[in-house]
Amino acid sequence: MKRGLTLLLVVAVLSGCSTYAASRYSMSADNVVALRTLNGKTINIGPFSSSQPGQSEIMCRGVGPIKTPDGEPFSEFILKALVDELRIANAFSPTAPVTLTGNLDQIDFSSNMGNWKLALTVKSSNGRSMTVTENYSYTTSFFGDTACNQTAQAFMPSVQNLVGKIVRSPDFMTLISE
Repeated sequence: MKRGLTLLLVVAVLSGCSTYAASRYSMSADNVVALRTLNGKTINIGPFSSSQPGQSEIMCRGVGPIKTPDGEPFSEFILKALVDELRIANAFSPTAPVTLTGNLDQIDFSSNMGNWKLALTVKSSNGRSMTVTENYSYTTSFFGDTACNQTAQAFMPSVQNLVGKIVRSPDFMTLISE
C-alpha cells in the first residue's frame, strides 16, 4: 500500500507541469503595407533589452510556463518580429543611417481575463523615442490547461499589434528621420 501511494505521488509530481509555446511570428499584411510607404527608406535594428532581462517564460496558473517558440527572451522575439516585418517590406538594412533599439518595459498576461499587456520603448539613434502599449484581448477558459494554451496562442497576434502600433504611429517617421 505504501509503495503504491509513493508511486502515485511520483507520477503526479512528474506529470503535473505542461509547457505552452507561443506560435512562431508571422508577418502582418497591414504592418508590411504601412512599412512599404517608406518608399525605399531603410532602417537598422539594434539590440532590444528588457526591464526583466532574459525573461523567456511566464508561469500560467501554476499549470506551466508560457514560452517563446525557441526559448529566446520575449524582448528578442519582439526584435525579430520587427526585423521580419522590415525585411518583407524591403525596409531593413544593417547599414541604414538610423538604428532603432528597444526596451520591453512590461510583459504580462491574465489567463483569467484573457488579456496580454505589452509595453515597449523604441529609441532612435537620432535621439528620439516613443513608447507603445498593447492590451490584447482573447478568449479564455475556466479550465487551466485550455486557458494557458489559449494564452500562448494569443501572444503572437499581440506582438503583431504591438509592432503595428509602432510602424503606423505618426511618431514613427520622427524616429527614422536623420
